[in-house]
Amino acid sequence: MAHAEAHDPNKYYVPHGSKLPFFGSIALLVTMYSVALLLNGSPLGGWGMTVGLVLVAIMFFGWFGEVIKENQAGVYNEQVGRSFRMGMMWFIFSEVMFFAAFFGALYYARELALPWLAGEGGKGVTGLLWQGFDGSWPSNGPEAISPREDGSFETIPAWGLPALNTAILLTSGVTITIAHHAVKAGHRGLLTVFLALTWILGFLFVFLQAEEYAHAYQELGLQLGTGIYGSTFFMLTGFHGLHVTIGAIMLLVIWLRVLKGHFTPERHFAFEAVAWYWHFVDVVWLGLFVFVYWV
Repeated sequence: MAHAEAHDPNKYYVPHGSKLPFFGSIALLVTMYSVALLLNGSPLGGWGMTVGLVLVAIMFFGWFGEVIKENQAGVYNEQVGRSFRMGMMWFIFSEVMFFAAFFGALYYARELALPWLAGEGGKGVTGLLWQGFDGSWPSNGPEAISPREDGSFETIPAWGLPALNTAILLTSGVTITIAHHAVKAGHRGLLTVFLALTWILGFLFVFLQAEEYAHAYQELGLQLGTGIYGSTFFMLTGFHGLHVTIGAIMLLVIWLRVLKGHFTPERHFAFEAVAWYWHFVDVVWLGLFVFVYWV
C-alpha cells in the first residue's frame, strides 16, 4: 500500500511485485492434479481437490482485497478503469465461448449423432451396429446406461423447479438493474436493499438446483453417467450453477462494500462488472431452460 499511496494518480498505475500469482499457480496445480487423481479413483483426489480449492479461494480473496485497497486509495485513473472494462468484456466473451462449446456438443449429439446411430441420413452401415435403436431425444445411448437395472431414466419436467428457478433468475435481473440505477443516482438505501435481494435470489437458485439434483440422482435414475443425456444435462446445468454460485458470492462482496460506504455515482466499476456477469448468467439460463428442459 505504500506504493499505492505514493503513486501519482495522473499516471497509469502499475502494481508492485506480488507473491499472489505464484501462490495462485500452485493452487491451480494442486487442484487440477487432484481432479485427475479423483477421476482415476484415487482416495487422495477428493482431499487434494478440497485443499486446492481452498488455496484458490485464499488467492482470490487476497488478490481482490489488494485491488480494492488500491482503488480506495485513489490510484486508479480513467485509463486504468478502461483497462478493467476491457478485461471484463473479454472475460465474459470467453465465458460465452465456453458455454457455446457445451451447447454445440448438445446440438451435435441430439441432431446429428443419435440419428446417425439409428441409421438415418445415409448412415445405414452405422445403424447396423444397434438394430432397432431409437435415435430420439432424450437418450442415454444405444446401451441404455443408467443406475437402474433396466437402463431407464426420467427427465426433469420443465414446468416444475426449472420454471421456478427461471422466475427467480429473471427477478434477480430486475433487482440488480434497479440497484444499478440506484448507485448511479446516489440512492444508497435503495441500492443496499435491491442488491441484497439479488444475492439472496442467487443463493436461493443454487439451493433449489441442489434439490433438483438430489431428486434426479435418487429417484429419476438421471446421473452424470446416464449416457449422453445425463452427461450433457449435468455439464451444462452444473457449470451454470457454478457460475451462479460465483456470481452470488461476488454480489455478496459488493453488498458488503456498499455497507462500508464504497462506490459513488461516478466510480462504481466493480458493481458494474458484477452486474454484467449476472446478466450473462441470466441469458445463459434462458438458453438452458429452452434447449435442455423444455424443447
